[in-house]
Amino acid sequence: MIRLFDRHCVREVRELDGMWSFRACGKEYSLPVPSCWEQHPDFVNYRGKGTYTKNVYITRSGNVRLEFKGVSHTVDVYFDGEKIAHHYNAFTPFSAVVRDVPNGEHEIKVEVDNTFGEHSALHIPNDYYTYGGITRPVAMENIADVYIKSVHFTPYMKSGKWNAKIEVNIANLSDNSINVSVKSTLADVEMSGEISVGENATAVFEREFDTVKAWSNAEPNLYMLNTVLSVNGAETDDLLERVGFRTVEVRDTKIYLNGEPIYLKGFNRHEDYAVDGCAVSLQHMVQDLDLMRDMNANAVRTCHYPNDERFLDLCDERGMLVWEENHARGLLLEDMQNPNFERQCEDCIEEMIDNHYNHPSIVIWGILNECASETEAGRRMYKKQYEQIKSMDLTRPTTSATCRHFTDICLDLPDVVSFNMYSGWYQDCPIDERNNQEIEWIQKSGGDNKPIIVSELGAAAIYGYRDRTRCKWSEERQADIIRKNLEVYMNDSRITGVFIWQLADCRVTEEGEWFATRARCHNNKGVLDEYRRPKTAYDTVKEMFGKYEE
Repeated sequence: MIRLFDRHCVREVRELDGMWSFRACGKEYSLPVPSCWEQHPDFVNYRGKGTYTKNVYITRSGNVRLEFKGVSHTVDVYFDGEKIAHHYNAFTPFSAVVRDVPNGEHEIKVEVDNTFGEHSALHIPNDYYTYGGITRPVAMENIADVYIKSVHFTPYMKSGKWNAKIEVNIANLSDNSINVSVKSTLADVEMSGEISVGENATAVFEREFDTVKAWSNAEPNLYMLNTVLSVNGAETDDLLERVGFRTVEVRDTKIYLNGEPIYLKGFNRHEDYAVDGCAVSLQHMVQDLDLMRDMNANAVRTCHYPNDERFLDLCDERGMLVWEENHARGLLLEDMQNPNFERQCEDCIEEMIDNHYNHPSIVIWGILNECASETEAGRRMYKKQYEQIKSMDLTRPTTSATCRHFTDICLDLPDVVSFNMYSGWYQDCPIDERNNQEIEWIQKSGGDNKPIIVSELGAAAIYGYRDRTRCKWSEERQADIIRKNLEVYMNDSRITGVFIWQLADCRVTEEGEWFATRARCHNNKGVLDEYRRPKTAYDTVKEMFGKYEE
């Protein structure tokens, strides 16, 4: 399943999930797609290269578009032996078009590499695991010469009524300009026009919508936006999007949804499940949201990369507010000076926003978690990435989670200031005293009159380890630390949201330094273990989040 709703009625689409041939280490296998190759007993710790192949039968000659939702982490794609795509980053989708494909059988070959090295600036040994394989769904489409690349929907209020701007981005594979008719239908309102398409063109519709209801976390009202292309009166392509009418803005020290202040009670969540790896199944995505909702959470942060769109679809449906961020975590300046770093970050941001723009649940764009924001060279890169986001989307605020306490020189750049603080775990100090120091410093260092979020707080515990002394690594100590932190942060009017680190335990890489401080080679700060078994802190969070009235 690519998405939770059909994207096309005119365009022919075939999902390629299922068994693919796989070759690695000189042996042949059969692996499911999507999945992580670590789920096979021969590859539980494999870091290297592997090749997937699948034969497909094309019944009608024409143009073929292949869409990959996620491959970890570097990939080259071949169609009948001809290279058609190269992509880096496990967490953003990419596509490739092959023109004039004759009917008959054809071979798709996907060469995947999950190794570390200079070629990979973002996937490095880290506090989460870089899996290998085709980890998200794949689809094959038959497309006309002129087809819809994307549709972007931007809602806004004008004179107390809902309006929207709809931008239809169209591509032309032929050598000649082609005149097309474009029709978009939303909430029983039809908008249409004619446009001449050279290599690319954008059709724009903008109007008022009288009958729609707002999307919010309490009432997540959604509408289908159906766009159809026609040439000489015949429908040739279409694209369906699911959208919501809502606004997000920052005023003074608050974040507003549809003009009302919101308080974010959330979890940091890695895409990692004990039996799935990062290829999390739909059933387990639903379970995660069920568990977060049961704990009275209203928000989730996609640490530290763009998430599977099926999860974002679920957040749209359930009114879960999302902080989505690009892919970079804990990088020192030396890491950020990798010659591939800036380009790979730029590609990630572009693909994240272009593909996820229409999700009403996304209310914050984030970048560069715990990177070198205390340096001048780092500041230049932070500034560049914030500017890139604003060039693509002015409707959502920006932020980045910092741990560079009292040294960060980038707090004036984002719309929202966020800090990670583990008082009671890494810092043995009074929580309220440390919090006051942090906020006073933020207000004097560029963050004055901005919303403040505690983007990470928490403590580690090994599931099932109970101890009456409430020692570190026990479930009791974890619950105690989380309670004491929430008591301070959720009663501080200067703070507009808290995100617990983390929803569930996740695997970390053995390479590098992480294994030394991560028992079981897992980050054990989840209030659930990797199988989603609740620890004692589960009920603590449920109680504390339940006390705060939205």
